Amino acid sequence: MLGQTPEDAFATPGIERDVLTSWERFLSGSSSARQQVVRSAITDSWQRCQQSAVDYRRGQAPMPIRDDRLQRLLDKRSRLVQAGASTMALARDYMLETGTVMVLTDVDGVVLRLEGDTKLALRDAVEKTHLLPGSNWSETTCGTNAIGTALETGQPIQVHATEHFCSGIHRWTCSASVIRDPIDGAVIGVIDISGLSSSYGRPALALAISAAARIEAQLLQMELDARYRLLDQCFWMLPPSDRHHAVLFDSAGRPFKASGEMSQIMRDLGAPGGQSGFPLLGSRDDQLCGTSRPAWIKEEWLKAVVHQGEHLGTVMVAPKPATSGKLVSSARGEAFADTVYSSPKMHSVVEKCRRVGKSAAPVLLLGETGVGKEVFAHGIHAASPRRNGPFIAVNCGCASRELLASELFGYVDGAFTGARRGGMAGKIEAAGRGTLFLDEIGELPLDLQPMLLRALENGEISRIGETAVRKVDFRLVVATNRNLQAEVEAQRFRKDLFYRLAVVPVDIPPLRERCEDIPLLIDHFVAQASARYGLSDRRFAPETIARLQRHDWPGNVRELRNLVESVMLTGNGELIEPSDLPETIRGSETPGERDPGLSLAESSERDLISRTLRSCNGNVTATASALGLAKSTVYAKLHRYDIRFDPGSARSSR
Repeated sequence: MLGQTPEDAFATPGIERDVLTSWERFLSGSSSARQQVVRSAITDSWQRCQQSAVDYRRGQAPMPIRDDRLQRLLDKRSRLVQAGASTMALARDYMLETGTVMVLTDVDGVVLRLEGDTKLALRDAVEKTHLLPGSNWSETTCGTNAIGTALETGQPIQVHATEHFCSGIHRWTCSASVIRDPIDGAVIGVIDISGLSSSYGRPALALAISAAARIEAQLLQMELDARYRLLDQCFWMLPPSDRHHAVLFDSAGRPFKASGEMSQIMRDLGAPGGQSGFPLLGSRDDQLCGTSRPAWIKEEWLKAVVHQGEHLGTVMVAPKPATSGKLVSSARGEAFADTVYSSPKMHSVVEKCRRVGKSAAPVLLLGETGVGKEVFAHGIHAASPRRNGPFIAVNCGCASRELLASELFGYVDGAFTGARRGGMAGKIEAAGRGTLFLDEIGELPLDLQPMLLRALENGEISRIGETAVRKVDFRLVVATNRNLQAEVEAQRFRKDLFYRLAVVPVDIPPLRERCEDIPLLIDHFVAQASARYGLSDRRFAPETIARLQRHDWPGNVRELRNLVESVMLTGNGELIEPSDLPETIRGSETPGERDPGLSLAESSERDLISRTLRSCNGNVTATASALGLAKSTVYAKLHRYDIRFDPGSARSSR
């Protein structure tokens, strides 16, 4: 129905009896021509329903799916549910006295969430009609209705009273708009406003359209954020582009970034001639089943990128054809081959990591935030006999005690409220025959430390809620920016675990102690940024580099990388001058002379939180939802950055 006009989307109240007469004639087959009183959008739907043999006497949707089947569906549609969470929360607050409910469905017309008026009469009608989570409201199941018809046509639609194909739903009125994926435009769901026919109003359709647009905007923000985090996680994985091709796929398996022309990459890798565009890998489930990967893309080239339990996407690293006609031997490369340094301090640290990588001993990586501790953990893994096994990373400071326990050790069926049916293996088991990297080990709760010590000493764990013992085989690398010895003395960290972890301590020097590495790192980050964002060649003036070497870099290598990307993207001209640098950098003439304050990344985070809080008029719950953070995390950051909100300033700026 691409030709639908706006007026064709709205129902007309007061003509229900005439529409009913037209419906009865349609069912009897006596109507030879389209009835003028009935919109074409409705008669087209009636015809589809008749062709699909929909029972016009139906008065409710089929019984909704329940329990584990519904939970599996919600997990599968978690991206849509998460994007719609704030909109549905508003519906719960603002539709209490409207006699209507807001319904979120997936692309199949199955209800995922429902919020709104909870008055007894409407609640009884909702339950009787099965307008409930897990119920199917597709057009082929329930006949003409706003949810199903919007999915069939891809257009917003209002269906009122006797316009419904099924007589048992004639007492309802509903307005729906499809939700489209902001990246490829595919329909992925519907937002619907439904109520008894007495609640009819034209604004309901406008509200549905607005709510769908809000969810699409949230989906876009989530996707951009996920892609940024994917790039951030992959930054250290990507090998030199002169030897390998690299392609990044988002969480839906869509290619969005490559180290060169995708058509050339396809030719080099042996894609069939005539194929247009780089193929999709499909969803994470498709990739695990191997159902969507083309034969010319080898499985060993693909690596899923998972951060804090979230699948961000997939990176493909494939060897380029060598000039002799042979392929480069390995896409993994030598351990620490891509680590950029020239200073004696870094040389000593890298060589130490190469040596200890060959052993099975735990390694304790020490260093300030941003020095690249996870990079070294990857290097140790690549230098070890376990290099072909998994590398599993867990941040001990990014989860509650309960979540971290289940994340590390797994749990059995029924271990706690909300536990998945069948239980789940933990990250320690997932790291079997490979390496487990625990970042911020100093944040590990005290009561979990004996469990980790047991896993190290005896190679045994028990899942949460389980009495049986499971054998595990993993190599442990941990990292912290805390003084663990002081934590032991303060009785916040177990002495026996500390001595077990500190068998091989590796102290990674901060960037300010290896200033001679800065020019090399700048060249490396410039090349990375140019390839990543398709930028023209730019270079840093000697005096600019000298100024950067005098900065104390509280954020270390990560801060330098962010700075290089920032000036590459925002500066003008081929040469980057000192004037292109932020004021915080231009003002640092000697190490220690400047108040350390916040790093560039922290300053950016503070500004983002402050702007979002202001746009949400000081509402911390709304701010947390917009940022995709827990409310407790936002409160902590407000306190840390000393962010205060003045309602008067917000009003005056409107």
